[in-house]
Amino acid sequence: MIGARDLPRRGFLSAAALALLTGRSRGDGPPPALADRRVFPADDPWNVDISKRPVDSASATLVRSIGVDKPLHADFGPEYQGRPIGIPYVVVPGDQPRVPVRFEYAAESDPGPYPIPDDAPIEGGGNLGGDRHVLVIDKDNWKLYELFDAHKEPGGGWRAGSGAIFDLKTNTTRPAGWTSADAAGLPIFPGLARFDEATSKAGIRHALRFTCVRSRHAYIPPARHFASKLTGPGLPPMGLRARLKASVAIDAYPPQARAVLRALKTYGMILADNGSDWFVTGTPDPRWDAEELGTLRRIRGRDLEVVAMGRAVDR
Repeated sequence: MIGARDLPRRGFLSAAALALLTGRSRGDGPPPALADRRVFPADDPWNVDISKRPVDSASATLVRSIGVDKPLHADFGPEYQGRPIGIPYVVVPGDQPRVPVRFEYAAESDPGPYPIPDDAPIEGGGNLGGDRHVLVIDKDNWKLYELFDAHKEPGGGWRAGSGAIFDLKTNTTRPAGWTSADAAGLPIFPGLARFDEATSKAGIRHALRFTCVRSRHAYIPPARHFASKLTGPGLPPMGLRARLKASVAIDAYPPQARAVLRALKTYGMILADNGSDWFVTGTPDPRWDAEELGTLRRIRGRDLEVVAMGRAVDR
């Protein structure tokens, strides 16, 4: 999804080489690597090791509400039936032209303009429904721009349901009670499983984003917003952090799945939106191996536990 997207088909450049030269992802080729740059500081909630934190007293109840027998599912991978799986992103330089964005929920959105290129990839593809997230990383100013329900308008601007801007150099959070491009008021990009991380020596060094069908009318930090009218105390609030139990053996899993599972033991996963149960989010990338990622389904809800949450905000 870059200006010269037809070049690989004409035999001039591979998708990978084109992404490296332009600093952008095409959506149907490998997304750009970020040269091991850390997203948010090391002490940001997304990046802290939670493997030794105590288990929440309501862990069994909360896991049961999502499903003890339901499998973990990688909601990302190579393309399926001609469509990318996961949430794409684009990397732009600091001088990328800014364009206006009209927001449906303007009161809880960071106003534009945003540095969105004309060919920015949209989650699910440009002509489909769904959440239609657009994620843009300004690599020079190290800022993240995210849109929910994004649509390109005639004349170069965009319209979206909501939008948020995050300074990736600081521990940035939304105002209390505010949404973002995600239901929980969280940034999306820091919680995505990326192929370049999963296959690196360091591995995935942050928590992952996940969804469940039914959540509670409450949130806990780092979340800032809830997305449900249900008030049952046994339901998970936005921002709930689950992790893979230390007792679960992962050495026999193939490399890509093992990288995800190792991250889930060390950093866990944060509930960020309503969606399918135990669906873990990542970026689309043709280098993912669907069979390797499919082995994650051997992990069931009973293999997970909830990290001690603290006090939930319900208003």
